[in-house]
Amino acid sequence: MDQLGELAALVGAANVITGDDAQGYLTDWRGRYSGSALAVVRPGSTQEVADVVKWCGRHQVPIVPQGGNTSLCGAATPDDSGHALVLSLGRLNSVREVDTDNDTMVVEAGCILQTVQQTARDVDRLFPLSLAAEGSCTIGGNLACNAGGTQVLRYGNARDLVLGLEVVTAQGEIWHGLRGLRKDNTGYDLRDLFIGSEGTLGIITAATLKLFPLPVAQCTALVGLQSVEAAVSLLSIARKGFGPALTGFELIAGNCLHLVTHHFPQQRMPFDGPSAALPWYALLELSDSESADHARERFETVVGDAIEAEVVVDAVIAENISQSKALWHLRESIPLAEKEQGKSIKHDVSVPVSSMADFVRTTNEAIQSRFPGLEHVIFGHLGDGNLHYNIARGTAFSEDDLLGQQEAIYDIVHRSVHHYHGSISAEHGVGQLKRDLLDQFKDPVEMKLMRLLKQTLDPHGIMNPGKVVISEAG
Repeated sequence: MDQLGELAALVGAANVITGDDAQGYLTDWRGRYSGSALAVVRPGSTQEVADVVKWCGRHQVPIVPQGGNTSLCGAATPDDSGHALVLSLGRLNSVREVDTDNDTMVVEAGCILQTVQQTARDVDRLFPLSLAAEGSCTIGGNLACNAGGTQVLRYGNARDLVLGLEVVTAQGEIWHGLRGLRKDNTGYDLRDLFIGSEGTLGIITAATLKLFPLPVAQCTALVGLQSVEAAVSLLSIARKGFGPALTGFELIAGNCLHLVTHHFPQQRMPFDGPSAALPWYALLELSDSESADHARERFETVVGDAIEAEVVVDAVIAENISQSKALWHLRESIPLAEKEQGKSIKHDVSVPVSSMADFVRTTNEAIQSRFPGLEHVIFGHLGDGNLHYNIARGTAFSEDDLLGQQEAIYDIVHRSVHHYHGSISAEHGVGQLKRDLLDQFKDPVEMKLMRLLKQTLDPHGIMNPGKVVISEAG
């Protein structure tokens, strides 16, 4: 039996995809990376995943795990050799258990994030991970890259929302680690090895997720600001005024909102007059456990104090759920508007909040000094120090000219991040995009330990080779 026939015997012929039908699995969401594969295989159970991994081990076939294929760093895209197997987890999409007494939910890796959120809401609970791709990304991919999103300020990254995992190792063994325990001090935390490893150490097939009380009310506001310094001051005021009820704090450059309303005219700028032309805005969200009236009263008090202190220039507070969704839709449409505008050079970075204003100012100055006329497209999760610091061509450069300076721009931004003791990847991961930068910006002992882990857990180098870190085996 040939290789495809052997795979068909493991997962069914309909779940071994080749030729034109496989093309959608071979290019990343941004269109930056494309590759080739021996086949795309879609196992329907954890045991089938294990069987496929064992088959790959016997034949020394590299495995590229893939969820919703929404990676922004090329982590789920094979190389162009055609030797790898893309292992799509989309058929592992069951919710295995919901336990409201323990406030946990066990879901398979192929569950769409939006489905997980809705399943929690159906039992009057909250699963707080939220990001723009939630309608298509999967929970397995979210965990594999330790996704962040808009509510990290209150609930933490994906890593903080997981109690247990089920994982298929590089040897095709199944680790049954789906314990729903909040205290388990019995040795090394293997869970945290696999979360954020981007499929290079093993394949996450299911997870036990934390659930939280569903807020009684949420209140959202968009405020206008004159500077990043003002945004940092407002964050301090909001933290003091709202405490843990502050669930979101997004920083948005004014040109980002105008980019959205230009490409999607059905969306509108909430401000008129001078307030519609401010350089910076912040989107705040408060989750309240008492009532909508209580939430709005708290919001009006804190935002009113910030206006009186001349930290905030103007504010729009959502009157209802539809207005709140419209404000968030503006924020979440920025990446789509960027894509409509053309190619840009993207950075997903983090620096301490206390250094954010200096980082933006000095990095902008360095970019303009070297490449006058480029446009800064800056937005992100100020509450947890994460910026999407993107560079567009503006009117002075063509797309080809911009992309031709990509490495130089990366170098300026990443050196600035390093200067401020930040990270060159805050929530998108490493993939193949930033793999070769890690040696430059991470501690050498840290890199040595990462390579030792890779070599130990994947000695033959078949698990998503060429991503994150390269061991001696690949």
